[in-house]
Amino acid sequence: PNESQEVRGGVVKTYRFPFAYPYQAPPTFLAVTLADVTYAERAPAVLVSLVRPDGKEVHLYRLAVRGPREGETAPFRRYGDEPLRVQLSNDETTLSAVQEFLDGEFNLQTDTNALGGQVDRVVFGTPTGAGLATEPLTGTYEALVRVAVRDPNDNIGLVRFVLGGAVFGLMGTDSLGRDLAQGLLFGLPVALFIGILVALVSTAIGTSLGIVSGYLGGGMDLLIQRLSDILANVPVLPLLIFMLFIIGPSLYVILFILVAFSWTGMTIQIRSMVLHMRTNQLVESIQSLGASHSRVMFRHILPQIAPYVLSHLIFAVPAAILAEAGLSFLGLGDPSIPTWGQILEGGFRTGGVYVGYWWWIIPPGLLIVLTALTFMLISLGLEPVVNPRLRRTR
Repeated sequence: PNESQEVRGGVVKTYRFPFAYPYQAPPTFLAVTLADVTYAERAPAVLVSLVRPDGKEVHLYRLAVRGPREGETAPFRRYGDEPLRVQLSNDETTLSAVQEFLDGEFNLQTDTNALGGQVDRVVFGTPTGAGLATEPLTGTYEALVRVAVRDPNDNIGLVRFVLGGAVFGLMGTDSLGRDLAQGLLFGLPVALFIGILVALVSTAIGTSLGIVSGYLGGGMDLLIQRLSDILANVPVLPLLIFMLFIIGPSLYVILFILVAFSWTGMTIQIRSMVLHMRTNQLVESIQSLGASHSRVMFRHILPQIAPYVLSHLIFAVPAAILAEAGLSFLGLGDPSIPTWGQILEGGFRTGGVYVGYWWWIIPPGLLIVLTALTFMLISLGLEPVVNPRLRRTR
């Protein structure tokens, strides 16, 4: 709070949010957010007001925080897991408060039904006469959030006042008010994290099991191959939908499923290569010198298949990125982490694609394609480096 004032029966804490508003158009919405309210005895009371440039103060919202429940012990905490977000522009309490403001300050009689959708224009304007016609009022405004508490140690962890405009950032905002340009930039490290992590883990698992299966043979080979066949034929999408429905949408669940079902093809291919290598003269000579199985597999066989493993690793990165983008586009992504797939899904879900908001659809789609194409070109460029037989001579 910016200031605290002792009153009879407690303390009033005031949070101030001054801002300049030089625009001729009213804002698109007003909102207030409260989170992590903690009190020891009596529940706090909250009053949200707006002081206009003409000195008039509009009381926009009143809230009495819920009191202690039966059997609940102090300290009491409210809005800790899920913050309280109130859209003041459409709240019934705000409509009644603005109605009282017009009646008291301008002697203008109206009803709450007529004020629906007009709160922002009335609060940021001056009535000109008939009806709700207003003239824009520019200048310096100040939002005030007053919290009356019994104990001075009672606290609110987060107080936020949001004023929504019409245009923001290079690409505007999505339906939640998030900057699309920042979302595209934030989506790049998320996409690289998903692609590289899934590719590294799945390639490591597939390579290790493929070498063990092809070199040792016998029961171990049979066990690994049957497990690969089973996992390769499991429908991943229905299983992922089921797990996300039970556990909840989470990026870690998506990563686990992508890793668990993406190593099978690698294992089968590596096994076929190792079956041919384990009978060549190099491996037989190393075995005759008494080398252990692990030394033969990972010191002599692995370097021979390393070019293929590296190529597969780089190709697996765009596959994982495209898989996550596809899942997010279907609405199965983690809503707490903005990704390119979720930006696309939001554009289709809210109808942005149908009204021509191309900047909401084309940039994330192009970034997904360009990222996948980049890794494919890197893989193609590394093939002559890791495989001398593919090098071109001039």
